[in-house]
Amino acid sequence: MNPESAPEASPFANNPERALFDFLETLGVKTETYLHPPVRTVAESQTIKLDLPGAHTKNLFLKDRDGRLVLISAKADSPVALNKLHRALGLQRLSFAPPEILLTRLGVTPGSVSGFCLINDQVECTAGARVRFVLDRHLQRADFLNFHPLRNDMTTTIRQEDFVTFCHATGHEIECIPLDGT
Repeated sequence: MNPESAPEASPFANNPERALFDFLETLGVKTETYLHPPVRTVAESQTIKLDLPGAHTKNLFLKDRDGRLVLISAKADSPVALNKLHRALGLQRLSFAPPEILLTRLGVTPGSVSGFCLINDQVECTAGARVRFVLDRHLQRADFLNFHPLRNDMTTTIRQEDFVTFCHATGHEIECIPLDGT
């Protein structure tokens, strides 16, 4: 077959995020997904944010000294006071979780972390603790949220109330707190 005449492969074909999109569809949640060059940091994502509606996020996967895991989704430009946050959450001092734990618990690699990763934390771990999910209070006020759908070359826009539905359907409560230490 001539490669020029081959049909263009769907960006969603044979990929792990298909389960996410299928899950959202079963919930009746409508989203809009945009393809873009891979971005791993908030700084790298500045070029794609200009064209996408809604609040943009930065996402942190953290663990405390006792091994408890926390996923934080914050507005991209919100300060996060990691040196104070652990107290607000009733945890020991927080640090970034190693990539191995990120892959094992949330099914993604660094740069692809987002609130959508909660879909991969549906099975209780051996210690019985699920990943806690914390949402920046600034995101709580946004009509639309933007997250990577388990890979960093796509961004999915979802309505705030639909994201809440998604979180609850994965068995996660949303803790909304100020992340700047106030």
